[in-house]
Amino acid sequence: MKLQIRIQKYQESREFVVLRSSTLKIPTSWNLKIPTSSNLIFSFPVMPPSCCGFLSQYTHHHLVAFLLTFFSYVFLHASRKTFSNVKVSISAQWTPSPQNGSAPAFSPGETWEKNHLFENEEEAMLFLGALDSIFLFSYAVGLYLSGVIGDRVNLRYVLCFGLCGSAAVGFFFGTLTEWLHIYNVYLYCGLWVLNGLLQSTVWPCVVAVMANWFGKTGSGFVFGLWSACASTGNILGAFLASSVLKYGYEYAFLVTSMVQFAGGVVLFFGLLTSPNEVGLSTECQTELDTDTHRPLINDEEVEGREETRRETPKAVGFLQAFCLPGVLPYSLAYACLKLVNYSFFFWLPFYLSNNYGWKEAEADRLSMWYDVGGIVGGTVQGLVTDFLGKRSPVIALSLALAMASLVGYSHSPDDKSSNAALLALTGFFIGGPSNMISSAISADLGRQDAIQGSREALATVTGIVDGTGSIGAAGGQYLVSLIESKLGWVSVFYFFVVMTGGSIVFISPLFLREVQAMWRDRQTRHHQL
Repeated sequence: MKLQIRIQKYQESREFVVLRSSTLKIPTSWNLKIPTSSNLIFSFPVMPPSCCGFLSQYTHHHLVAFLLTFFSYVFLHASRKTFSNVKVSISAQWTPSPQNGSAPAFSPGETWEKNHLFENEEEAMLFLGALDSIFLFSYAVGLYLSGVIGDRVNLRYVLCFGLCGSAAVGFFFGTLTEWLHIYNVYLYCGLWVLNGLLQSTVWPCVVAVMANWFGKTGSGFVFGLWSACASTGNILGAFLASSVLKYGYEYAFLVTSMVQFAGGVVLFFGLLTSPNEVGLSTECQTELDTDTHRPLINDEEVEGREETRRETPKAVGFLQAFCLPGVLPYSLAYACLKLVNYSFFFWLPFYLSNNYGWKEAEADRLSMWYDVGGIVGGTVQGLVTDFLGKRSPVIALSLALAMASLVGYSHSPDDKSSNAALLALTGFFIGGPSNMISSAISADLGRQDAIQGSREALATVTGIVDGTGSIGAAGGQYLVSLIESKLGWVSVFYFFVVMTGGSIVFISPLFLREVQAMWRDRQTRHHQL
C-alpha cells in the first residue's frame, strides 16, 4: 500500500520537514530536496505502527499534561472516597448508642441532642444512602452542563474552579460542621448538591485535555493507563482516611480537602490544555487525512481547507452530540455499569465492616484491592483494544466475566486474603470496562467522523456518557441500602449481576457489528493469502 501526497508548501525545522498540505512530518535525516512547486506528488509506503512505537511521538509537554490531569482527578476522587470510608463513624455520631465513641463520654446533653439526628443506625444508613443519591443526581445534571461549558470556556479555568470549590465544600461539610457542632439534615443535603455540581466540572474537562494531547494511535493503552486516576484516588483516599480516622472523621475530610485544593492551584498555573499553546500540532493536524481512494484535491481546495483550519471551530450542540453514533448505547450501558461500580465505591468499606465485623480502618485498607484490580483491568483491556482495533468485544467479554466474579464474591469466606483476591478479580472485570467507557471510548465518540473533524464535542460527549452513568448510579445507591435492609447483602450482589447483564444488552448491537467487521477482515486477509 502506498500513500500519494501532493505538496502545496513546506517549512523546515531542525528535526522535521513539515509538508503543509498533508501535515506530514519527514525527518531531515532523509535529505530530501523539496522544490517549491505545488504540483509535486510523492509516493510513500505506509507501514502500520508498532505496538509501542506511538510513544516516540510524545514530548515532555505530553507527560506534564498526562500527570497534571491524572493527579487532579486522583485528588478529587480521594476527597470523594472519604465520605464512603467514614460512614460508620458518621452513623455512630448521628445516632444514640452506648458504643458511640466519636463523641466525648460526658458531652453536654444539649450537644448530644444536636448530634442525635436519627433514632437508630438503620435510619442513619438510609439517609447516608440518600446523600449518595443526591450527590450523584446533582453530579449527573452538572455533567450535562459542564460538558457544554467545557467546550466553550477555557478548560483550565473550569478545572481549577471545580477542584478548589469542591474542596471548600468538602471541608465545610465534614470538618467545619463538626468543629462548630452544626448538625442539620437540610444543610447536609444542600452542601452535597453543591458538591456534586462542582465536582461534575472536572471529568469532562480532563478527558477533553487528554484527547487534545494524545492521538488515536495507542489511545486505548494511554487512556486505560490514565483512567486509573479514579482508582488511584480511591486508594489514596482510603489510605488518608484510615490514617487520621482515630482522631475523628472530620480530620479525614480536612486532609483530603487540603490536598485537593492544593492540586487545583498547581493545575491552574501549570496545565496547558492543548498542544497549540506551545506551538505543537494537534492530533487532527498530525494524522494523515489523505484518502487514497479519492482523487487528489486541487490547489484551491487545499487553500480553502487551510483557511478552514485557521478558523475557530463551532461548538457541537448538546442534542447533536447526544445523537452521534454510539453515544446512546454506551451511555445506557454505562448507567448500569456505573451503578455497580459506584455501589462498590460508596458501600464496600461499610459492607466489609458490617458483614464481617472488621474494624473500619482495616475495611478501608482492604477495599483498596478492588481499585487495584480496576487499575490493572483498565490498562490491560485498553492495550488489548488497541491490538484488536475494536472496543466493544473486549468490554462485553469482561462484563460477562464480571457477572461470574460477582456471584463468587457474594460467597466470599471470612478471610481477608481470600476476600482481597476476589475483590481484585471483581475490580479487574468491572473497573476495567468502567474506566474504558468513561475515558477512551468517550474520547473516540467525541472525535468521530460524524463531527467532520471538529474537536469541540469532546467535553460534551464525555459529559453525556458520564452524566447518564451518574443518573443510573444515583438511583442505585438508595436501592442498595433498601435491598440490604430488607433482603440482605447477597441479594444486593445479585442485583449487581442483573445490572451488569443490562450493560451487555445495551452494547450488544455495537458488539455484533464490530465482531462481524472483524470476521469480514479476517476472511478478506485469508482470501488474499
